[in-house]
Amino acid sequence: MGSFYSEYLNSSKVLEHYTYTKETLETQETPSRQVASAFIIVLCCAIVVENLLVLIAVARNSKFHSAMYLFLGNLAASDLLAGVAFVANTLLSGPVTLRLTPVQWFAREGSAFITLSASVFSLLAIAIERHVAIAKVKLYGSDKSCRMLLLIGASWLISLVLGGLPILGWNCLGHLEACSTVLPLYAKHYVLCVVTIFSVILLAIVALYVRIYCVVRSSHADMASSQTLALLKTVTIVLGVFIVCWLPAFSILLLDYACPVRSCPVLYKAHYFFAFATLNSLLNPVIYTWRSRDLRRGGVAAAEVLAAGCGGDARAAGWDPGPPPPAAAQFQLAGEGHAHAHITHVPGGQHSGL
Repeated sequence: MGSFYSEYLNSSKVLEHYTYTKETLETQETPSRQVASAFIIVLCCAIVVENLLVLIAVARNSKFHSAMYLFLGNLAASDLLAGVAFVANTLLSGPVTLRLTPVQWFAREGSAFITLSASVFSLLAIAIERHVAIAKVKLYGSDKSCRMLLLIGASWLISLVLGGLPILGWNCLGHLEACSTVLPLYAKHYVLCVVTIFSVILLAIVALYVRIYCVVRSSHADMASSQTLALLKTVTIVLGVFIVCWLPAFSILLLDYACPVRSCPVLYKAHYFFAFATLNSLLNPVIYTWRSRDLRRGGVAAAEVLAAGCGGDARAAGWDPGPPPPAAAQFQLAGEGHAHAHITHVPGGQHSGL
């Protein structure tokens, strides 16, 4: 066991694995790669800034201290870290890769896996939260904070475990024939496991939102025309962007599992597929917050705060948080054509915000 983990510090191991799986090695930077790297870094900076504005809006405005907005804040945090991790991944790629030790390589890839996984799991947590809130058709009880923390904690714990498995031993060091072409130090079975988990998550999100749609349509027919259209529009955007961004990456990883070494040249372009998948972290705040007028205003105000001095008085930047909204207006969808939130009537006079 000791000799196995000693290979983690062997600087020749990464070169050995890349030589085995790649037809050619990138030993120097090319102009085209420099342009691509610069574009990816700019994209990731946009991801960081965009999600930072969401976090500032949620943290500084008391009206956003409700379960739904805190979940959105968690999604923004995971997407922000995904942007940071992908910048590091880009800077440590190309010719630099061949100078890394296995432990450095695992840290580079693992950080990207953890943060991108956390972003996906955050999407699942939001879907679960919406399903519980809508399907039960009642306000949260006293267990609201506990359930919320459990969902957030579970999403990060699973992401840490999933991204940390290779450095803990599920890799192909010493077993070149079992190595992935896209990720040459990862075992193919680990890659298949990751794709399977993400595919199950996608199916779960689809099922949860279909369930939400069915509940809204069957239980509240009197207001189905406006509620259903707004909900279906949001769900369509969310699922459509998720599938568009992640399907190419899933496909390339499945192809990687199925292809013998050096038999599928498209696998050598896999970094473009992962860069495209990162767009999901750029678009998530747009999808989940642009359709909330209050959060959109909060984001604009947060930008004004940053422009005024990165952390100055919010009111000096023209941001008046105002009083907290009623529970029924917890998550207001834009596009319904009215200034009030949709409210679902519940026996006993209670309301649940959609």
